[in-house]
Amino acid sequence: KRGIRIGYEALAWGRHVSDHRDAWEIVRRADHPSVGLILDSFHTLAAGVDPEPIRAIPGDRIFHVQFSDAPMIGMDVQYLSRHFRCMPGEGDLPVLDFARAVMATGYAGAMSIEIMTDQFRGGVPRIIAADGHRSLIYLMDQVRRAEPDRRTDLPVLPPRSRAEGIEFVEFTANPAEAETLGAMLHELGFSRTGQHVSKQVSLWQQGDIKLVINCEQEGFAHSAYVMHGTSVCDIGLMVGDAAATVERAQALGANVFRQSHGAEEFDIPAVRGVGGSVLHFLDRTSELAEVWSREFKATAGRVGGAGLTRIDHIAQTMNYDEMLTWTLFYQSIFDVDRTPIVDVADPGGLVHSRAIQSPDGKLRITMNGVETHRTFAGRFMADSFGSSVQHIAFATDDIVATSERLAQSGFKALPISENYYLDLVTRFDLDDAFVAVLRSHNLLYDEDRSGAYLQLYSPPYGEGFFFEIIERRGAYAGYGAANASYRTAAQKRLTRPDGVPRR
Repeated sequence: KRGIRIGYEALAWGRHVSDHRDAWEIVRRADHPSVGLILDSFHTLAAGVDPEPIRAIPGDRIFHVQFSDAPMIGMDVQYLSRHFRCMPGEGDLPVLDFARAVMATGYAGAMSIEIMTDQFRGGVPRIIAADGHRSLIYLMDQVRRAEPDRRTDLPVLPPRSRAEGIEFVEFTANPAEAETLGAMLHELGFSRTGQHVSKQVSLWQQGDIKLVINCEQEGFAHSAYVMHGTSVCDIGLMVGDAAATVERAQALGANVFRQSHGAEEFDIPAVRGVGGSVLHFLDRTSELAEVWSREFKATAGRVGGAGLTRIDHIAQTMNYDEMLTWTLFYQSIFDVDRTPIVDVADPGGLVHSRAIQSPDGKLRITMNGVETHRTFAGRFMADSFGSSVQHIAFATDDIVATSERLAQSGFKALPISENYYLDLVTRFDLDDAFVAVLRSHNLLYDEDRSGAYLQLYSPPYGEGFFFEIIERRGAYAGYGAANASYRTAAQKRLTRPDGVPRR
């Protein structure tokens, strides 16, 4: 009479009805047009219920659908619900299978998100809303690609972008600090190979690595310098289609970045990234492939080098509360997978770390979530006022040879304590001669069934930025997490003591 409808939902911890199949049977037997079913992905999937039978339910008998995700943690389902329910795509539940089954019913009603995490309760509403919007669009885009015959009220999006790697990293600095940074790069074997045709921007190269130092006194880079000091302000990714990548990113709620540029400069597609930084997209199929030859004048040829071949990964530091946001950002735009979160011990507390990486390993980004400024990563965040990239890892095919060449150029490695090597021989079956080589070069070592990983670090620079040099052997795909506590302890010995002012 008044158009009121009643939706019946089964809660996973319900005493009498805890399964959507039983809830549907109750609705079916009621046989009333104003009584329908409410489905919630969490209550189905967290209880281990197969979502496939949902396909047999008539779409008009489903009155509302709620989506949420959660990590696969062995605990009481009600506690999991109250503290860990996150956006679709941020957890480990098969939410896509659930969504495909729902859309197969012909359901055309409203969809909502029901989330309950400790981080979201104290989060910024605007950011939470943007995450929810992104997660639903990403989910429905996946449904349409998996079920092309199903109707979804969503514009057609370009597919997730396949990144071919990190094309460049740009630093912002004032002229004096640029000289210091340039000297560090020279010690690492880089050559200053180009100067921008109209700006105070220099290009440094080694192998396939391109680093840019921007000393402009206006524009975005200068604003980033005023905010963060000498820091990474821009990351360039090589993708298959730059225009399509920014189109997808914009549809998923990313903020497109634009600034004025000279007649001789390219308008490179870009969006805002972690910590207010910029992500630029280049490709090899448009004129963007000519950016280096047309925007930079050659200043000198490459000399020597230290055997560095490419950027293996970059490490971004952020507040722990932001990790799910940026995980979803990367995973919805790019064809990447995420690793589980691991806790890294630091003398000042724990740092939560996870990696985003493409299937072929050409793009790797590690994200370190901090909860306290007392950790090495947390202090970097505090002292640089939120700068994101804390370190860049360069790959080499022979880390011992690289270390020897670096020493000849004046590079001084981060000194690693003797107790690390005493511990190393208890963890791995390594011969004494090999351990002696590691010790003499301050190298760290890790291995698993697929291969091995060797690491060499620079001392911390400025507010805690540093470089890493790595060698991957075999199919090792990790990041040496077991070594992180030794590395951070060594770095903290060289940084400003707690309580001492920066200047």
